[in-house]
Amino acid sequence: MGCLPLPILFVLGFFIGRAVAGTNGALWGAGIGLVVGLALGGLFVMLVRRRR
Repeated sequence: MGCLPLPILFVLGFFIGRAVAGTNGALWGAGIGLVVGLALGGLFVMLVRRRR
């Protein structure tokens, strides 16, 4: 897992937001992608610690 999903989701959100709503959408999409990446990373860490 690592930290790779964070930049991938950030850039993916940026491009989807830009395609849908232009410059303002790109900002929102990047922010949403970053939050989703952080949430998935936190969930992954929580699940790994629970398995021990």
